[in-house]
Amino acid sequence: MLPVALTIAGSDPSGGAGIQADLKTFHQFGVYGEAVITLLTVQNTQNVIRVEVMDPALVREQIDAVVSDIPPAAAKTGALGNSAVVAAVAAWAKLRITPLVVDPVMISKHGAALISKEAQHLLMHELIPEALLVTPNIPEAEILTGQTDPQKAAEILLNLGCEAVLIKGGHAGGEPIDLFYDGTGSLKLTGRRIRTLHTHGTGCTLSAAITALLASNIGLREAVQQAKAYIQRAIETAPCLGHGHGPLNHFARTR
Repeated sequence: MLPVALTIAGSDPSGGAGIQADLKTFHQFGVYGEAVITLLTVQNTQNVIRVEVMDPALVREQIDAVVSDIPPAAAKTGALGNSAVVAAVAAWAKLRITPLVVDPVMISKHGAALISKEAQHLLMHELIPEALLVTPNIPEAEILTGQTDPQKAAEILLNLGCEAVLIKGGHAGGEPIDLFYDGTGSLKLTGRRIRTLHTHGTGCTLSAAITALLASNIGLREAVQQAKAYIQRAIETAPCLGHGHGPLNHFARTR
């Protein structure tokens, strides 16, 4: 059967991030994608003009509708907006049996807030404990844990109850190094820094690639490594669209 993956995230009408990036990535990995919209944005590669969060009941109804008919083999979350939506998604997550990747999206590439401060506590204590993998970048990990050291931040997040943490290192200086930690040991994934503005949707695409691989029955460590390599190729071959932070190349080779 065709593998199925679900994304629960915000919409980016410019197509570089959010559910649009997730669905493109699922497709590139040969996985059928479903999407539940948590918020709508008005944005392009230059700016986020407006964010409208969906009614939490509508979010839950979307989830129930798709999983009852076409159950996903893996799921991911992205931007959730506010406490009510986080609570609605977490309530479903406590009941699901599929692997869940939580990408704690907080701020857009342009600096716009995509989750309220009040929702961060719920995210940490209600949703992250239900995750197979949590994928914050360095600023998000620092906000959640108060730690600037990636290893210490990963340990705190793991102690919340998730099974593994991937802290993305693109915001640090030098070559980008991601840290994977599952309590049994750490794995450092080194990439090559590309001097480019076209990195919009990198985190969404990475977590979507991992989710697609999990849906295809690939083990977590292998999925993380394959997804990291895909992101490297997607940045290196970015199509240079738009006048600001443009999208990655979602047509990049998956292997």
